Amino acid sequence: MAEVKLSAELRNDFGKGAARRLRREAKVPAVIYGHGAEPQHVAIDSHALMMALKTPNALLRLEFDGKNALVIPKDVQREAIRRFLVHVDFLAVKKGEKVTVELPIQTEGELAPGGNLLEHVLNTLPVEAEATHIPESVTVSIAGLDSGSSVLAKDIALPSGVSLAVEDETVVLQVVSAQAEAPAEEGAEGEAAGAEA
Repeated sequence: MAEVKLSAELRNDFGKGAARRLRREAKVPAVIYGHGAEPQHVAIDSHALMMALKTPNALLRLEFDGKNALVIPKDVQREAIRRFLVHVDFLAVKKGEKVTVELPIQTEGELAPGGNLLEHVLNTLPVEAEATHIPESVTVSIAGLDSGSSVLAKDIALPSGVSLAVEDETVVLQVVSAQAEAPAEEGAEGEAAGAEA
């Protein structure tokens, strides 16, 4: 995954009032943690950060105060309705260092015919990967799976250098049969008959 460079500025004002002022200036308050160092409080342009975070587990190089830090997002807080960025916690990383991240799960293929539904038991797969080589997602084939089938964590092919951070037997996806909706259909037929009379 390519790293994205972003400019940041150190901030010394804290609290809700300071955070609101930053957001009015189209900036997002953020904190950089890790490696036993004191947390560093920074502010980043909200549009640039929002674009960078469109990629899950984005690797960012934050440049501030004549220094730079290689980081990955650990906690992204968004406003509930409009979804704009409110605050971001970053984890400082180094090349070669292993980190635990959640990879989005993509599916490909079609389930077996016959009213089967795919249930995502997990929406993301916890894995351990080198900080500078985090995959964007994992892809799972569901082609031909029938009701009662499950995909376990150990069944998912992972890229080289990536290992599971959950038990091998963890259920990730399962196929269930669709429930019949007979009562709703009867109600619709009854209304139609009433309309004809």
